[in-house]
Amino acid sequence: MPVPDQSSAAERRARMLTAIEQRGFVRVIDLSRQFGVSAVTVRADLDALEAEAHVRRVRGGAMPAAAVPELQERPYEAGLETLGEDKRSIAARAVEEVRSGMSVLLDVGTTTAAVARELLRREDLEDLTVITNGLRIALLLEPAVPRLQVVVTGGTLRPLQHSLVAPLADGLLARLHTDLALIGCNGVDARAGVTNINLPEAEVKRAMIAAAARTVVVADGSKVGRIHLGQVARAGDVDLLVTTASAPAEALAELRAVDGLRTVVVSGWGQ
Repeated sequence: MPVPDQSSAAERRARMLTAIEQRGFVRVIDLSRQFGVSAVTVRADLDALEAEAHVRRVRGGAMPAAAVPELQERPYEAGLETLGEDKRSIAARAVEEVRSGMSVLLDVGTTTAAVARELLRREDLEDLTVITNGLRIALLLEPAVPRLQVVVTGGTLRPLQHSLVAPLADGLLARLHTDLALIGCNGVDARAGVTNINLPEAEVKRAMIAAAARTVVVADGSKVGRIHLGQVARAGDVDLLVTTASAPAEALAELRAVDGLRTVVVSGWGQ
């Protein structure tokens, strides 16, 4: 049972607001556990915060009323400008899980684009089949054909990320049994699992994980401990998380305690 939080309602709400702003989306059940109060009390607190225009209530929890810039979905090109060295380090470690002859699902995103570049660089890897829902990723891999076979899922184009989503994107995935899925995300948390800002892309990520024998999640340290609206997978359903040393220590420790999940922390490129 949670230990009751003895702070006043105003203090509790202020602390709840801080948690929501830091994590982007927080569930009622998680706030109930954190503050040692009932779900009814949490909902009342969230209603009060929403009335003051601090948060926006969504199904199951709350988000900041005014979207924090770092929690908004950014265009693919904007993501390329940040944490380049970290993404290269993550990619190099993730590709260590790939062997010649494998079939690999490669998700959309800038960190997975770094994985694509590493696959391109690793000329020792041959006879790979790479299936992706990212148009930019497919084009990045094109110079490696025929060493790699590149398959695009099909689906409906999302211009912001140049990704292919439902309808139709998951039709091919339902008929596949691949060796490995390499998945990006906007958040990874021990309790909330792997989450994503965009719901259609979260749906495709779930289908990729279901189609793969093993799953590797690639996420820089800024994603660790964050929670977003669309759940992709439980933390324990992921085989390996590759992240960076910038991850918050407490959130990282909680992930390392998850049964079935192996966590690897890498340093920046060349460090």
